[in-house]
Amino acid sequence: MRGQRREDIAVSGDDRQNEEDRQKELAREHKERQAKRAAEQSVKARRNTFIGAAVAVVVVAGGIFAATNLVGGDETKKAAAASTPSASATAPLPTELPSTTPPQKPGKVSCEYKRDESVPHKYVGMPGKKPNLKLSTMTITTNHGDIVIEVDANATPCSVNSMAFLAKKRFYEKTKCHRLVTPETAGLFLLQCGDPQAKADGKNPTDGQGNAGYVFHDEAVGAVPYGRGVVFLTQPQDAAGQNSSQFAISLSDENAQLEPQFSVLGVVRSGLEMIEKIAKDGVITNPDDITGDGGSTAPKNPIIIEKVTVK
Repeated sequence: MRGQRREDIAVSGDDRQNEEDRQKELAREHKERQAKRAAEQSVKARRNTFIGAAVAVVVVAGGIFAATNLVGGDETKKAAAASTPSASATAPLPTELPSTTPPQKPGKVSCEYKRDESVPHKYVGMPGKKPNLKLSTMTITTNHGDIVIEVDANATPCSVNSMAFLAKKRFYEKTKCHRLVTPETAGLFLLQCGDPQAKADGKNPTDGQGNAGYVFHDEAVGAVPYGRGVVFLTQPQDAAGQNSSQFAISLSDENAQLEPQFSVLGVVRSGLEMIEKIAKDGVITNPDDITGDGGSTAPKNPIIIEKVTVK
């Protein structure tokens, strides 16, 4: 009887040890799940931040617009929505480029570009440090026609230099303008392009995140308001020095209310009417995006860049 009891005690001890081991294993697995969940949430948070801002202004600018113009409530929102794309069609284009300084000497201008692999990108190398200050025109050839932009290499030498480099590397060819923001979707009116990975189909959750695999500093921020015809580079919300391949074309003087934080590239001289006409066809809303205005809001009538020329 005593032997049997000792055996029972031994078995009971083994059971307790097994139970303790099982509880430890469960605790370990639970901890791993928590860590994985936290990591996923962290990645999502970074992605959401980038989508909301690098996406250029849609949420960044949309947020600024909301803070400065929509605080009045529904009545102000209705007023913003009442502005239609056609309303800005007759607005005059800016007559001056952002440069307000004497011509720079080529030998004294040097650009710095830094690798960035934190987001989806298409890397074709990095531009040289010495920009060509004689560049004056950027032509974006699309499936609908040309958009001709007068650039100012004196005011934004590194921005123009980057565009010229990417154009030469055929970086923009066959890329889609992934975001068309209208007053109805975000209180603004602009076209955004330059994400090499964008699908512009209303389904791809990473539209607006992509860049050229490098970033560079800001230039000519606040030199001119972001009114109709102004072209500016875009970067993440509250960021600085994160310019890359994405850019936006302002289609309304209402955008002049945006807080100065984007590098001005130049001014459209022809092609705005074409974009405004396409805008009337509407946008594709991405229901899976988290920006609040539909995410990609790509044009229903696709705008595909066939090539970019800078000269």
